[in-house]
Amino acid sequence: MSYLDRDPFGIYRDRSDNDGPGPRLMGADTLMGEDVYNRQDEDLGDIKEFMLDMQTGQVAYAVLSFGGWLGMGDKLFAVPWQALQLDTVNKRFILDCTKERLENAPGFDKDRWPDMASAEFGTEIHNFYGTQQNMPGHRTATGSVMGSGTSTMQSGSSGSYSGTSSGGTVGGNKGNY
Repeated sequence: MSYLDRDPFGIYRDRSDNDGPGPRLMGADTLMGEDVYNRQDEDLGDIKEFMLDMQTGQVAYAVLSFGGWLGMGDKLFAVPWQALQLDTVNKRFILDCTKERLENAPGFDKDRWPDMASAEFGTEIHNFYGTQQNMPGHRTATGSVMGSGTSTMQSGSSGSYSGTSSGGTVGGNKGNY
């Protein structure tokens, strides 16, 4: 199911590429449930939640559900926002991680969430995914400066991805649908 199916307010309906708030600025609830794939076109799961840093106003993590069957036995993973890219052709997120690597990622059970605000948790997660914590003035793994609010994410018909991540608002740095 894509964001178009989860658009109760009609934000993205009947819009040309230049009209409306999307895709550079998107509603978080329309992105929840989005599929996440890797570059090998393997399904890694879907987004269950977004964790916001209330001090900086930035998205800290997307919570990815992976594994299990029919919702049973799923493991949750906090994926740094900077580690996700938007596949605008297929309307899904891309995480540059193999299934095997994700199976060994730091994860948690849906009934036992970790303290995601702790420095130790942030360090472990960002080290695993090769990203940096959202710290204004610091560079992300893709080279953009946190808090700069710029975006150069683009999508081609081949499904290739390029661009930077600013660590900004949900969807604000993920490119065009």
